[in-house]
Amino acid sequence: MSAAEQPYEPIRFLEGQHVYLRPVNQEDTESYYHLLFHSEMRRLTGTQRHFTKEQIHSYIESKAQDSTTVLLLIAEASSDTLIGDIALQDIDSINRNANLRIAIDAPSHQGKGYGSEAIRLMLEYGFGILNLHRIELNVFTYNDRAMHVYKKLGFKQEGVQREIIFYNHQYHDSILMSMLASEYRALYKGNE
Repeated sequence: MSAAEQPYEPIRFLEGQHVYLRPVNQEDTESYYHLLFHSEMRRLTGTQRHFTKEQIHSYIESKAQDSTTVLLLIAEASSDTLIGDIALQDIDSINRNANLRIAIDAPSHQGKGYGSEAIRLMLEYGFGILNLHRIELNVFTYNDRAMHVYKKLGFKQEGVQREIIFYNHQYHDSILMSMLASEYRALYKGNE
């Protein structure tokens, strides 16, 4: 069997017990496009715009050239099913800061610990490989489950951005949370 005939084996860039994170490729345009149209995922992430496949294709292409972003897809380890994406973005290599964002697509994939595991993998990569000092994220106040997960993982609340997003006929606040490398190492590596 030639290399071209062998079954596709996805790259497992960062691997956990239940999920792995892998790079986004142009071949993922169709799957990534469909991820963006799960209504609950759109609500929880505050996604207000719609996107065409051409826009998604261009987005994937631009992120591949962007040194300030690490965009990875989240796949279920046992089935290789694509269930979401996660990114370290706005990476500031001078001050060693970045912003983290995550989206899990369908409610059938939520509440199973997949997001927590994906975040832990990305935190390990951010603090342990990229040598970041601080990773921050934003969570909308109506996303109680995510806020609980972020606190459980060790993120600390820093502030509130009042009425920053308009969704479902009303304005909502966003909570800014962060974790420092020393906090991560104390929680997960047993040292400071």
